[in-house]
Amino acid sequence: MMRSLRDLTLLFCLLFLGMWSLPAWAQTQEAANEAALASNNTETTQAGTTTRRQVQAMRRELAVSVDGRLDEPAWLQAPVIDGFKQREPDEGAEPSERTVVRILYDDEAIFIGARMYDASPDSIIARLGRRDADLDADLFGFFIDPYLDRRTGFYFAINAAGTLMDGVLMNDDWDDDSWDGVWLGKAKIDDEGWTAEFRIPYSQLRFHKKDRYTWGINFRRDIARKNEQQYLVYTPRSESGFVSRFVDLVGIDQIAPPRQLEITPYVTTRASFTDHADGDPFNDGSTYTPDIGADFKIGLTSNLTVNGTVNPDFGQVEVDPAVVNLSDFETFFPEKRPFFIEGAQIFRFGRGGANNNWGFNWGNPNFFYSRRIGRAPQGSLPDNDYADSPDGTRILGAAKLTGKVAGNWNVGTVQALTGRAMADYDLDGVQSKAEVEPRAYYGILRAQREFQEGRRAVGFISTAAMRDFSDSRLRNEINSDGFGFGVDGWTFLDKDKTWVVTGWMGASHVRGTAERITALQRNSQHYFQRPDAGHVSVDSSATSLSGYAGRVMLNKQRGHFYTNAAIGFVTPGFDVNDLGFQWRNDVINGHLVLGYRWTEPKSFYRRMSIYTAAFRSMDFDKNTTWTGLFGNGFILFKNYYSFFGGWAYNPETTSNRRTRGGPLTKNLPGWQVMGGIETDSRKRWVFEVFGFSYRAGTGNDANVEVSATWKPADNVSLSVGPELSFNQAQAQWVGAYDDPTATATFGKRYVFGELDQTTFSANIRLNWTFTPLLSLQLFAQPLISAGDYTNFKELKQPKSFSFNVYGEDNGSTFDEETFIADPDGDGPAAPLELYNPDFNFKSLRGTAVLRWEFRQGSTLYLVWTQTRDDFEEIGDFRFGRSFENLLGARADNIFMLKFTYWLSR
Repeated sequence: MMRSLRDLTLLFCLLFLGMWSLPAWAQTQEAANEAALASNNTETTQAGTTTRRQVQAMRRELAVSVDGRLDEPAWLQAPVIDGFKQREPDEGAEPSERTVVRILYDDEAIFIGARMYDASPDSIIARLGRRDADLDADLFGFFIDPYLDRRTGFYFAINAAGTLMDGVLMNDDWDDDSWDGVWLGKAKIDDEGWTAEFRIPYSQLRFHKKDRYTWGINFRRDIARKNEQQYLVYTPRSESGFVSRFVDLVGIDQIAPPRQLEITPYVTTRASFTDHADGDPFNDGSTYTPDIGADFKIGLTSNLTVNGTVNPDFGQVEVDPAVVNLSDFETFFPEKRPFFIEGAQIFRFGRGGANNNWGFNWGNPNFFYSRRIGRAPQGSLPDNDYADSPDGTRILGAAKLTGKVAGNWNVGTVQALTGRAMADYDLDGVQSKAEVEPRAYYGILRAQREFQEGRRAVGFISTAAMRDFSDSRLRNEINSDGFGFGVDGWTFLDKDKTWVVTGWMGASHVRGTAERITALQRNSQHYFQRPDAGHVSVDSSATSLSGYAGRVMLNKQRGHFYTNAAIGFVTPGFDVNDLGFQWRNDVINGHLVLGYRWTEPKSFYRRMSIYTAAFRSMDFDKNTTWTGLFGNGFILFKNYYSFFGGWAYNPETTSNRRTRGGPLTKNLPGWQVMGGIETDSRKRWVFEVFGFSYRAGTGNDANVEVSATWKPADNVSLSVGPELSFNQAQAQWVGAYDDPTATATFGKRYVFGELDQTTFSANIRLNWTFTPLLSLQLFAQPLISAGDYTNFKELKQPKSFSFNVYGEDNGSTFDEETFIADPDGDGPAAPLELYNPDFNFKSLRGTAVLRWEFRQGSTLYLVWTQTRDDFEEIGDFRFGRSFENLLGARADNIFMLKFTYWLSR
């Protein structure tokens, strides 16, 4: 195993270094400049040379009131910017309605004024929603690249009803709406169409101090009823690159980036009314918790900003959905806390350069999974009659530094300290405290340098989690320290930026007691104890665990024909879960994708694409753990309905996880079909339907999802998305039982059952927006899942999918009342005391949030969260009875009021 690991690591090092030693002809600055010039963003001089288009800003000398009307004389003095082109529906065509933009600036802010002419102003679609809501409405957007790096920037947008949208731009093609700037935007509908007016303070942008400025900019206009998108400069549908095509904004001088200082103190009060056990000394059913804290943002320089939080509160976020996880994989929940969401794109690792990051039976390890900070306590409790353990670990303070240094290095770091989590418990009337999570430090450093206007890049990431235990009991349950380090980068192979190679390599190192590291080697992430594994084994004396991972990918991202190929690996010892998240270890994975897209509208469609892929995964013992073929197609019809369909085939492979640390088994061949349809999203009623079916010798799965969205008014939307799934597994894990007579399976009996599971769930969401600053959002998720286990059986022999069914094979017996199985009847094997794994789980979770931004950056939240659960040890799925029991279950209700006030200098 060590030799193959060395060979693979050497191969990846050579590939990664090879990215930086390509022929010079493909990497000249002249080629980079040519690639940045798009045909709809160039002008040809008399000498025949090509230059980037420039537009002019004018210093504001007269007063401007940002009310959306554009009736001040100052606007008439600014130069006109026009010449928009369609991207949708007719690429490159003249717009159906004219758009005119003007730009003003002063010492504090840049002003944008836009006139959207419309021959039918009564047909303008003006839908009101919460900030950043994705609405089908007439829209105007402004994009700006103040660093002029042709890769990153910001965007600001407004629709005709006044709903604001903003976010950041990165990787030339991508955007992220998690950033919320403090700026002013207004819109007004009139007899000529509608107008938009922005005031964007320089404090919300980042740029280097200069005497004269050149910034990259772009504009977008949407005419919703026509599904028309116009840009000042657009990206052709068969190509890539957005920020790199921006026109140059000139004329701004004698301004300076301000030294930013923002403080947002908050006050909360929280009332919880929860179910509790009779006689519980720690919970009488109600608690009241007032709290205070503050967030701050400080501009250290024009390029570096510190975001910090003291005693942060994350109470207003939406609750996680309920899940029934019968696998040995951890459930991934996305981050929802604003402090960690904002600027998260800086910490993305291994994904830059390419506009597609395909993966088949592969998930890139996340070196930084911010939900580890403030996580639920991991430690156990001593024996007790009653206990009160905190839901999460308290974050004492956190700071985030982001910006650019040393020229063109993008940097970001997060430093956080969490407090020691203590639980109260009662045993025989004696109350005590126990540590359930040690005090911990979490740190991450991310840096990346781009060259030649984004043609090449190199970067690194470093993470650390270090813990301070006061109770030595926890040292054997939780890692003492965890570290991760990785390098990544990309390089384009040709002057047109059609082909790109991107890659990354990383390492991890975890430390702890010998007992803890032994448990880590044996857990579901690693399974070093597998008895027939020739490449791993448990080292009970080890006090650390290390591993490596990496991936290299080739992507074609321009043209009608496209392709993507990748190879990656994660060694058995790799583990970044102290501050990251990873799906699996011990894997070598590769794929090849070939596809074609039709981007020009034809008689019955507007756009169409197909692709097929081949993929394979194997472990470091050279067992093929998954392989197959996959195909998919998509079509957008003339009426803006869309359809997609796909298929997959998986031949026989080997499972190294089914026995959860036991011997190998077989995966029998299987095939899948899937498809979905979506109606025109502009309509009052919008429907989506999706379904798939997977059939194999190991079991069958099927799923149907339906979503209906109703927009009864321009400020109200109701969506209901029910989902029904079926899982029929021929071998669902039950447990492993020691038995020295089970020589065929290495002294253990690996017990399974045939599972028939039915799950119903739904997402129900109501958005009611009263004004652009006042909104109500309701969300509810019911879940009912029932699983019935029958035909309990044990694995007959390794590397097979053969079983001895208790009560049928090998003289065995099985008592359905006591769940006692005797594997060989009168033979020497001892009876096994199994358990009843049948389940019927019901859950209802919901949140109501009233949000009022009573002044810029200052918000009042009123939040109500309710959860209720019910569990029965039966496997029948009876919707009516289950729903009745769910409504009758005791509910936990939490009410919260939060008041924030934004202060800026």
